[in-house]
Amino acid sequence: MTSRAASAAATRRALLDAAADLLDRGGLEAVTLRAVGAQAGVTRGAPYRHFPDKESLLIAIGVRAWERLGARMAALRADRGLSAGEKLRTGIIALIGIGRSQPHLYKLMFGNPPGDPTALARAAEHSQTEFLAIVADLVGERDAQRYGALLISTANGIAGMEVGGQLPNEKWGTVTAEELVDTLVAMIAGEAVPK
Repeated sequence: MTSRAASAAATRRALLDAAADLLDRGGLEAVTLRAVGAQAGVTRGAPYRHFPDKESLLIAIGVRAWERLGARMAALRADRGLSAGEKLRTGIIALIGIGRSQPHLYKLMFGNPPGDPTALARAAEHSQTEFLAIVADLVGERDAQRYGALLISTANGIAGMEVGGQLPNEKWGTVTAEELVDTLVAMIAGEAVPK
């Protein structure tokens, strides 16, 4: 027999999964509490028992995405089989991968929700801490924040260009996101830039 708490947790997960799917397929406008409940196959009132409004549901989706990315960064950081440069490359590609495969989620993750403008920034802290530790392994503690900010802002630009259909493009020599990341990591590591 399932406990009440376990049942509530399962319903919440189902609602978040449904909301994330609707977000992926139709953007913010597609995510309504009614549509999420219907997609999750729960009673009409269930979404409202877990989320007071659409904004809190969207924040929960963004928080979950940051938690998952933070777990990926922590696992990546702990991987002894990869060099610091390989970890950095993989971490940046993971972030760009969200923008590539889930552009609406990516935009949500970097947004500032009006009801709680710091909610997603707080959720991102663990991921950012793990990412900065990966950067520090490559460039040292003293320069980690500066290079980390450069890398994240560049990754955001790469993701934006790719989602906007500007990569690959003849104008830029049909370069891919992965090739740009390879160049960036090589520059940061002081290695020869790949051609």
